[in-house]
Amino acid sequence: MGELKEGQDRNYDAIIMPYISHCNIACGFHSGTPFLIEQTIKAAIKNHVKIGAHPSYNDRIHFGRRSLQVDQQILMAELRYQISALKGMVESFGARLHHVKAHGALYNDMLKDDQLAAAFVLLVKTIDPNLRILALAHSNVIDLCKKHDMQAIREGFADRSYQKRTQLRSRQLDNAVLHKQEAVLAQVQSFLEGKILLYDGEIASIQVDSICLHSDTKGAVNLSKSIYEYLNQSN
Repeated sequence: MGELKEGQDRNYDAIIMPYISHCNIACGFHSGTPFLIEQTIKAAIKNHVKIGAHPSYNDRIHFGRRSLQVDQQILMAELRYQISALKGMVESFGARLHHVKAHGALYNDMLKDDQLAAAFVLLVKTIDPNLRILALAHSNVIDLCKKHDMQAIREGFADRSYQKRTQLRSRQLDNAVLHKQEAVLAQVQSFLEGKILLYDGEIASIQVDSICLHSDTKGAVNLSKSIYEYLNQSN
């Protein structure tokens, strides 16, 4: 959240807020402006939504969804800057930052690079050891959080196809994003049953603590409401 893609005329965060429990707010490096970020923080506080920082590669041109080769010291400094800026903004309104979730290509690159993932986990720990880290369920990042005594939140994606249990289907490929309500709710139901249907038709076991919906997925406002109602109906 806190994002506005080029060509978009408005941001729908305030409409989605009543249907979610946690939000991941852009920190300005892939999208967002200080004013938009501030408005999103205020909306989250108003709706009692827990706030997370959503840092990324420094890449507004590609919305943070392209892998970059960046010196790790520079990258960690950029991530510290993003997380700390959002943390400070949140605290200035009397609230607390709850978690951190890497955005886009950085999120996916960490799943393939233990060194990068460990550096990210340790960085967050130096900023605040009480912060949680959202990461793909059953991934190396979850294991590294345990190793370094950081609380992890196992994440499943309502609106993304899975190539493997620990790998989302690339956005460069067909059918990577789910936006039809029946498909999204079927995936949510699978999470409740502890399983996930992979793209090749296989079924894998999965345990998630949190279900992600991207605010830029087509129909996200209606999808957020549908998921909220479905989860309530499912107790």
